[in-house]
Amino acid sequence: VAFLDNLLREYLVFRGFSSTLKALDLEQRTEKDQHFRAERVLEQFQNAIQAYDLQALRSLWLHLDNNLFSKLEHTYAVAVKKLENSLLKYYLVTAYSNNRHDKVSEFFTKMAGELQQHSEWKDWFYFPFCRNAEESPTFALFFTKQWQDTLLLSLQNFLTTVYQCLPQPSFVRAEQEAAHMQRLSDDNAGLRTRLLHLQQELHQMSQQQSGTGAVSGSSLNADAGARRRSVYRPQQSLSDILPFDISPPGHIVDDFCIIASEANSVSQASDAQARGLKQLIRNIGSGGSPVMGRKDQAAGSVGEKSNKRRSGSVGRSWI
Repeated sequence: VAFLDNLLREYLVFRGFSSTLKALDLEQRTEKDQHFRAERVLEQFQNAIQAYDLQALRSLWLHLDNNLFSKLEHTYAVAVKKLENSLLKYYLVTAYSNNRHDKVSEFFTKMAGELQQHSEWKDWFYFPFCRNAEESPTFALFFTKQWQDTLLLSLQNFLTTVYQCLPQPSFVRAEQEAAHMQRLSDDNAGLRTRLLHLQQELHQMSQQQSGTGAVSGSSLNADAGARRRSVYRPQQSLSDILPFDISPPGHIVDDFCIIASEANSVSQASDAQARGLKQLIRNIGSGGSPVMGRKDQAAGSVGEKSNKRRSGSVGRSWI
């Protein structure tokens, strides 16, 4: 902190802010604790309220809101607004308790345009016209010492917590930021060097692969060409076909001769079948039967044979 105070003093001298430099020296001599203290801020709020200085109260809160509360997360906005409204109500209650009705009327004259937009302040516009407001069910709670002490304690705890959660100012972190930027630039330089080496290695590997790929590619192309030639043969003309040197057979058989002989045998068989059919038709037309005719011929031949046997047997027995 002392180092930063010297830097600030040097800057004020460089800019010629002599009055600010005197005020800084005065506060440094009278202030024992050079760190942030929520008690001091709370004391300034109480002084403004006891003096009925609405402008000082609003200025101090606006300063904290712009420099501290605005850097908090959005979830703290409700708590900040509730503390602000409670602090303004504490100002009204203090002025009413001390019979400063003029300050109460002045408060609503200056703040009416801002407060009328909030439903929380709807009942408070009756506050300047209320008699015995400390006994009213609407305002009695705010006159109790318990509520006032709870408000001041909550505000002190909130300011302490906010200060502990806030990041350090850029002026305080100047040296750390410079070291951090230097470390980042060194890391970037190392990453660039590593990227350059990787690119060179990748280029060399691609060249080696291209060389081996050309050889393997030529062999693959040759194999693929052979396979294509074996599968897809080009059409050849008769003039491209060479005759084989084979001796001719001893007897050349004409196929047309064989076909003609087969045709003759077929015609002869058909003629014989036709003659048989004609003979059958003649026998049917003559009234005889070819079967019965065969039987008659067979019977006649049998009778002749029996006659010959008788004559023969008689002759043999006689002889």
